[in-house]
Amino acid sequence: MLRRVREALGGARGAPPEVPRRYERRLSAEDAAAGADVPALFGERVAENRAAVRHVGADELATAVAAALWGREAKQIVVPADLPFGWLAELDGVRAMADRPAIDVDALAAADGVVTGCAVAIAETGTVVLDGGPTQGRRVLTLLPAYHLCVVQAEQIVGTVPEAVGRLDPARPLTWISGPSAAYGADMPGAEGMHGPRHLEVLVVED
Repeated sequence: MLRRVREALGGARGAPPEVPRRYERRLSAEDAAAGADVPALFGERVAENRAAVRHVGADELATAVAAALWGREAKQIVVPADLPFGWLAELDGVRAMADRPAIDVDALAAADGVVTGCAVAIAETGTVVLDGGPTQGRRVLTLLPAYHLCVVQAEQIVGTVPEAVGRLDPARPLTWISGPSAAYGADMPGAEGMHGPRHLEVLVVED
């Protein structure tokens, strides 16, 4: 069978087709005009992805984290072992479990949520990307809890996907998150939380 396919292709077989790679590496004029700046556009797109988003100052972050967790009536959360203590400084009545030693999957699934940072964020798509680097922890931390509170620094936000790819190491375990986890099939209604949190909240920190 393969021989017949090769014969049918003739002498041109094996010639790689030209792949256009003229990707847009900056925001389109329309997107740039729609948002006052890149962080603002990111916030708009995050909201369009059915996630909650709030812009806060650096001095408001600890209060915003606490308010978000109190709003969900969280009692126990998990955090990466290197999460800055200052992010949780205003917590009261919420137990934060650091992932050191590694927390087992049952305890992760039973937690009320997880708080992490990110590696980069994309304004064009409202996406946050985690790569297991500082403030992010293991991938499983953001796959099992039903609620993910992600802190994004304004300087981590880029305009487009190619810009984000340029900042990332493809050898690292990359998790791309555009809104709450959801899965759809031809013979099934949409199901949320099958491979990630059902609720995503983003705090954009701007000086």
